[in-house]
Amino acid sequence: MKTTFFSPFLLMLLILALTGQVSHADEVTLDHGDITLNAQLGLADGKTLKDGVILMTHGTLAHNGMEIIQTLQDLLNDNGLNTLAINLGLGISERHGMYPCETLHTHKHTDALDEIGAWIGWLKGQGADNIVLLGHSRGGNQAAWFASERKEPVVKAAVLVAPQTWDETSAAQDYESRYGKPLVPLLEKAQARVKAGKPDSKLEHTDFVYCADTEVTAGSFAAYYTPDARFDTPSLLPGIGMPVLVFSATEDTAVTGLPEKLAQLENADHVEHVAIDGADHFFRDLYAEDLVDAMVDFIGRL
Repeated sequence: MKTTFFSPFLLMLLILALTGQVSHADEVTLDHGDITLNAQLGLADGKTLKDGVILMTHGTLAHNGMEIIQTLQDLLNDNGLNTLAINLGLGISERHGMYPCETLHTHKHTDALDEIGAWIGWLKGQGADNIVLLGHSRGGNQAAWFASERKEPVVKAAVLVAPQTWDETSAAQDYESRYGKPLVPLLEKAQARVKAGKPDSKLEHTDFVYCADTEVTAGSFAAYYTPDARFDTPSLLPGIGMPVLVFSATEDTAVTGLPEKLAQLENADHVEHVAIDGADHFFRDLYAEDLVDAMVDFIGRL
C-alpha cells in the first residue's frame, strides 16, 4: 500500500469559477421501495454520463448539501468529472437536510448498500458504464462495504474520504462517554425484541447515534450497534477487487486510528493512502482542493 502526504496550497492563483468552465447540478429522483430518493446530478461542462460519473455518499444522518459534499461536487465538476451526490433516504421519502432527531428512526446502516445499488442501476439506465464510488465518513464505510460484497462491473474504483473505523470496545466506550450510560443493556434489549419477532417495536427516550432522547425501533438500534467487523472500513479493503484511494486527515478527531490500520493491511497493493496534513474530518477550505487534486490524478490513472 502506498502512502502519500499532501500539505495545503499557500495561494490559489485563480478561482476555478473564473476559468470559464461551467458546472451545474440538478435534482433527480428515484422510486425505491415505498419511498422516493433524491440526488444532485452534476455534469461537467461538455460531458455526459457516458463519460463516467462519481457516485457520492454522505456521512451519518447527513445529506448531500453539507459543505464537504457540495464543495467536492463543485470542484470535481470544475475539473471535468461528472458527479451524482445522493441523499440516503433513512426511511424518509424525499429527504433533504439533516435527519430530524424527533423522527422515529427505522433505518439501518446497510440500507445504504441497497440505495447505492439502486442509483447504480439508474445511472446504467442513463448510459453510464464507468462509475467511481466516493464516500465520506460512515458513507465511506458504506461505499467500501458495497464494493467488497456487491460486485458491479460498471464500478471501477472507490474513493474513501476519512472512512469510518470501528472496534467493539471503542464503540461501547464512545456510547457511554457521549450519553453517560452503558450500551450493552440497551443493545441486549433491542436484540431480544428482534429475536422475538418484534423489530418494529419502539425504544422510547433512547439515545441513538447522534440523537439524544429519541425514538428508535429495536431493529434499527440493533442494526447500528450489534458488533460487526465490517463496520471497520480497513478490514473491508483487502476484499475489494478494484483500485481504492483512501484519505485520512492528520487533525481528524472523529475517525481515529485510520492510518495505523491501513499500514497493517496485507494484500492491499490496490490501496493508495493519502494523508492530508492539517485537515480535520471535514477537509474545509483549501484542504478540499488537496482532496480533489489527488482524486483527479487517481481517476486519471484508472
